[in-house]
Amino acid sequence: MVDCCPCFGGSQNGREEEMRPLIGTSRRHDNVSLPRKDYESLDYDRCYNTPYADYVEKQTKDHSVAKLEAIKWIVTFFVGYLTGMVALFIDSIVKLLTRLKFSAVDDSIRSCSEDGCLILSLLIMLCFNVGFVIIASSLVILEPIAGGSGIPEIKCYLNGVKVPRVGRLRTLVSKSVGVLFSVAGGLFVGKEGPMIHSGAIIGAGVPQFQSIAFKAINFKYSFFRTDREKRDFVSGGAAAGVAAAFGAPIGGVLFSLEEGCSFWNQKLTWRTFFCSMAATYSLNFFLSGIGSDEWGYFYLPGLINFGVFKYQGQHLWNAMDLLVFLAIGFLGGIFGAAFNAINKRLTIHRMSHVNKKHKVIRLLEAGLVAAVTTTIAFIGAMLVGECRPIPKSELINGTDTAVRTYFCDKGEYNDMATLFFNSQEEAIKQLFHQEGKFSLATLGIFFIVFFFLACWTYGVHVPSGLFVPSLLCGAAYGRFVATLLVNYIGYDKSIYSGTFALIGAAAFLGGVVRMTISLTVILIESTNEISYGLPLMLVLMVAKWSGDLFNEGLYDIHIKLRGVPVARMGSSTWNGENEGKRHNGEVT
Repeated sequence: MVDCCPCFGGSQNGREEEMRPLIGTSRRHDNVSLPRKDYESLDYDRCYNTPYADYVEKQTKDHSVAKLEAIKWIVTFFVGYLTGMVALFIDSIVKLLTRLKFSAVDDSIRSCSEDGCLILSLLIMLCFNVGFVIIASSLVILEPIAGGSGIPEIKCYLNGVKVPRVGRLRTLVSKSVGVLFSVAGGLFVGKEGPMIHSGAIIGAGVPQFQSIAFKAINFKYSFFRTDREKRDFVSGGAAAGVAAAFGAPIGGVLFSLEEGCSFWNQKLTWRTFFCSMAATYSLNFFLSGIGSDEWGYFYLPGLINFGVFKYQGQHLWNAMDLLVFLAIGFLGGIFGAAFNAINKRLTIHRMSHVNKKHKVIRLLEAGLVAAVTTTIAFIGAMLVGECRPIPKSELINGTDTAVRTYFCDKGEYNDMATLFFNSQEEAIKQLFHQEGKFSLATLGIFFIVFFFLACWTYGVHVPSGLFVPSLLCGAAYGRFVATLLVNYIGYDKSIYSGTFALIGAAAFLGGVVRMTISLTVILIESTNEISYGLPLMLVLMVAKWSGDLFNEGLYDIHIKLRGVPVARMGSSTWNGENEGKRHNGEVT
């Protein structure tokens, strides 16, 4: 075996015996005994012993160092390219399914002449959403590791813990196909987390030149089949997933460094950046030709488009606004901590009760969440929404297609329906850029409903991301603050409400996941507005600090609940909260 030694990261008997009392036991969380399983460690350390010297000598004898390095860069490109193609597949099918669903429901609502016929519209929407979610949940039941966002599992893998089936082809199919139906099914989930997991699986599989599922695929090349080499490609694949989702190649590299890896080196930085770049611009190239004849333009964003911030006659932000942003960040951290605390209790309940029962129970839970979410969104849009004038600029530019005009006079739109009856990405753009007003009641109700439903949904047996729901929930919170300040407190009316929506989105997402550096760069790249750099940095730091007063980030909470022995920086012991040491110039 290559790269194996009885030290940190190895999987030898001595180390396993030392770890056995910690990784094979059941710990109690809040008086609830949760299921545990044994985990093995991966061989990330390089020990320069006789077997390793023989391996290096044989490999360099058959292939030159330059050839191996060239193959490594070529494989890195294909990891990024294939990740971009998976993103293109997910985005295209989700838009197709969503368009089909909303077209049928929209026609039914507009044909209603009486209030009673809205029940038929609700039933049509329920059939679409529950049916889609049942398909997504069925795929997760067939491959359980495909559930959730996949980011906790990838973090564990990149930190040296072998998570069973996390990088299999079957997991990729279940993840990428399942997320189509969970997003199109109206659940308050995103596709960016599954995209990161899908990119990591591609990074784990492509360099192996073999497949466990399809045994006929097995080339003689065995260059990158050690745990150490495989880990580096998984890091690149995870970064490529972020880059494809947000159109943020630099943010993808920083995400892999900040949130994923404890093993890093300078060469890996360059290859990960190249992989992210390949994913972003491969996706951009093909997106440029969908629905137009302008093939080859590379300025299109990733899957999530925040639009262009236009603030004619309004100021972007000033020193006084910065004080408000800090308060938004502090409250965003508290909201994020509350979200994590509630979701932790729900996850403990699922692990203790739902997961132990028959698989059909998990399927029924997913269907129940879809039905409740659909019903609440439909009732809120039809009964609670207020009619607001459509801004003239949107009528002139023909960009009013995203607003919903249910039961409103000509030239008006239903503000609540505009948020609930659009995709989450479109709803975020409405909160960032819509010149029309959203009522304070609409924003408050939407925030509360979305907060609790998104919290309930994360952990259901479907592929589900957390970034976009958190951004949408936070955008409503930020827009609520802007509306409150202008209409009721007498704040400067020249403020740009979209800025407050962006700051609220960053604050809430930062409070949930506790990311700072990478999230700042991702949001700057996604908005194409470098002027937001300072507010985003400060808000994300404040949100992290206030959230850390109560609990950890949601990904770390889920890792702990599963009993995964992940090493973290700053401690010399090995358990769910510890940190590692340095070996051979790498952080472990």
